[in-house]
This record gives sequence, C-alpha cells and structure tokens, in this order.
Amino acid sequence: MKAEILYGFHPVNEALSASRRTFYEIYIAGQKKSRRIEQIALAAGRNNLPVQKVSSAELQAIAGNVSHQGIAARATPYPLVEIGDLVDSALSGEHPAFMVLLDNIVDPHNLGAILRTAVCIGADGVIIPKDRSAFPTPAVSKISSGAMEHIRLAQVNNLVRTIQMLKDRGLWIVGLDQNAADSIFAADFTGAMGLIVGGEEKGIRPLVKKNCSCLICIPQMKKIGSLNASVAAAIVMYESYRQRRVVENS
Repeated sequence: MKAEILYGFHPVNEALSASRRTFYEIYIAGQKKSRRIEQIALAAGRNNLPVQKVSSAELQAIAGNVSHQGIAARATPYPLVEIGDLVDSALSGEHPAFMVLLDNIVDPHNLGAILRTAVCIGADGVIIPKDRSAFPTPAVSKISSGAMEHIRLAQVNNLVRTIQMLKDRGLWIVGLDQNAADSIFAADFTGAMGLIVGGEEKGIRPLVKKNCSCLICIPQMKKIGSLNASVAAAIVMYESYRQRRVVENS
C-alpha cells in the first residue's frame, strides 16, 4: 500500500485523532524531549503502532528538508472522498449544507489556511479540481496545523459540471469576486450553499463565474488590490458562520 511521510507535531497528532489514515510507523528524534511528543508515543503504544527512536539526522533524512519538530510518521496518503459521497453526507446533515469550492488555488499555504478555517466553521467539505490546484500534501497538513486531517475533501475532473450537479441538488452557488456589485454583508448565507473562492492573480475563471448563482465582493475602503485568497475565504466563511448561528439561536 502507498505511504507518505507526515511531519510535525500537529499533523501527526491530528491524523491519529482523526483515524482516517493507516499508520505504519512513527519516528521520534531520540534527543527530542517534549511532553506532547511523549503523549503521541503513549497514544501510539495504546494502538499498537510501532514507535522508532532515531537520531535527528536520520529523522531529517526520513522527513526531508522540512521543519519536522522532532516527529514524523509513515502513513497512507490523505484520504480523498468521492464527490457523490461528500454531497450526500452534506445534504443529510442536521444543518443546511455548506461547501467550499476552490478554483485556481495553487499556493499550498493558501490551501492549508483555507482548510483550517473550513474545519473551524464546520464546513461540510471542500472541493478542488484536479488541474490548477494545490494538492493535500503533508506540507499542506503542516501549514493547516493538522486541520486538514479532519476535513472531507473531494477532487473533481470538471469544476463547472460539479457546480451544475450541486445546483441540481439544491445548493445556491456563491462566487467571490472583487468586482461584484453585491457585498457579502447583504448576502444570505443561511441556506444550503457552495462558496467558490479563486486565486489571487486570476480569481474565479470566467466559465466558473458564469455558472455561479450569484457573485459577491468583500468591501474595501481603499482599492490596493485583492485580499489574499485565504484571508478573503476566511472573512466570507465567518460571515456565513455568524448568520447561521443567528438563525440557529433565534
């Protein structure tokens, strides 16, 4: 079975907690003493997972030229989910579905930050295209502080066809566009919806934009260029979270 190397405390710890990967071995730098790494070692022991103490140089060779924080693990690759299963699960939940679709997000740092926010606001899942997209690698898990291990993520061949499928299933598709006439603060995020976020340079592609149910923008006092994609995504996701909590508590 294929395997990859997770590295850093949070990715290893959260992957163990999420129980979505199969772990083959955990590597700990022998001279690295920390309470949280000892906790991982104890959890591994409870689950009969082999823990190997290695030198810092050996761990660097295993993990690569990265900031491994004294710990790494060999585990199965990140478990993508099928788009149909993701949508079925989102629509069968107690609350209106909330999906995040990413278009032209090629920077792993942006992907990691967006995935972290999606977990924090309780998004039902994230959808990325196979082309023109960063992939959920161990580096992205590290950037997300391990949050990636908890999100359900689907990869699709054609984002436009996926949008049409979501619309057919009853989702309102909202595209984030800095040139849109309507503000996020005038938008209704309380129903079943999908939020589309584009990359900084090109934003959402024209054909994707054309298939949105509506377009919204984040107001700016001064036009000094668009916001960073992960920042913009976080602003809209938390506005949706705020609106939904108001409805739930009313």
